[in-house]
Amino acid sequence: MTSTPKQRIASVDALRGLAVAAMLLVNNPGDWGHVYAPLEHAAWNGWTPTDLVFPFFLFIVGVSLSLAMGARIASGGGAALRGTVINRALRILVLGLVLHALAWWLMDKPAFRIPGVLQRIGLCFGIVGLIAIQWRARGQWAWIAALLIGYGALLLWGGPLDKAGNIASRIDAWLLGPHGYEWDAVTGLGHDPEGIVATLGALATTLLGWRCGEALRDGALRRLAIIGVVAAAAGFALDASGLMPINKNLWTPAFVLWTGGLAALALLAAHALIDRAGWPPLFRSFGVNAIAAYAGAWMCTVFLEGFHWMAPIYAHGFGWLEPLVGPEGRSLAFALVFVAVWWAIVKVLEKRRIFIKV
Repeated sequence: MTSTPKQRIASVDALRGLAVAAMLLVNNPGDWGHVYAPLEHAAWNGWTPTDLVFPFFLFIVGVSLSLAMGARIASGGGAALRGTVINRALRILVLGLVLHALAWWLMDKPAFRIPGVLQRIGLCFGIVGLIAIQWRARGQWAWIAALLIGYGALLLWGGPLDKAGNIASRIDAWLLGPHGYEWDAVTGLGHDPEGIVATLGALATTLLGWRCGEALRDGALRRLAIIGVVAAAAGFALDASGLMPINKNLWTPAFVLWTGGLAALALLAAHALIDRAGWPPLFRSFGVNAIAAYAGAWMCTVFLEGFHWMAPIYAHGFGWLEPLVGPEGRSLAFALVFVAVWWAIVKVLEKRRIFIKV
């Protein structure tokens, strides 16, 4: 924990905070059977607003890495940062495993799940940080191209891209067995939306964030706009052509480009509105304590479910809303209250200048 943050760019904190708030909103609906369609993930191919949340966060991880390390790397001091990058990546990864262990214990899960959101963030933080230390702009773009082309070729070579047959899920099932999100012991098939193989696509998202962070750091807003438009157009074209679907579960190259392009344009818009035009950074409180807010909300949900408090709170605290707004509106109301509670918590932390680092 630290009481004084480094110099920060408000738009980046706000965009990161928006992603965290959106994570809490879509992960805590109160009633999973009655969720408005935009607040659910696409069943397989395609996308909804919810499918933008995690890639936007990973994109901002790359942007933040660039802002924190880019100047020092450019001046030749990058080698000294390797230990810091590895240590923080491991801390994030271990925190994710601890949270999953807590859920396994309190919620009586059938098996301990190894992959997860924080685990993927930790891997992407560490690997992209090391790539950025070792390679400059051309090398980083080469890494992005290699990840997109190599992973795309693997997916196309490996058979159908449906849930049961895709090669990423088959490899994950072989490596993880019952320790993935879904697992069928009879068929040996499984799937994890934060699986090991699809992290190749997530690495490309984070590296794209690094390159956009460099553009922001250099004040090259035209370059940032070009990256956003070209990437989004390429992702859309891959999907429309039928060559490669936009698919969050597999984190396909089309998904990387589409969401990365939209994230770059969102970063450009946030920078113009917040940093230049002076708009208030509404979600900054979440952004400056992002991992802490996510982990705290996760533990809150696990304790509520594990001690069987969630259902009574939802039934007695929000049941009166259903005749007024319907079951979907009631579910959304619970999610909004959950986010509001955590917004109050992170607001107090920010006001007291408490910034929890993992």
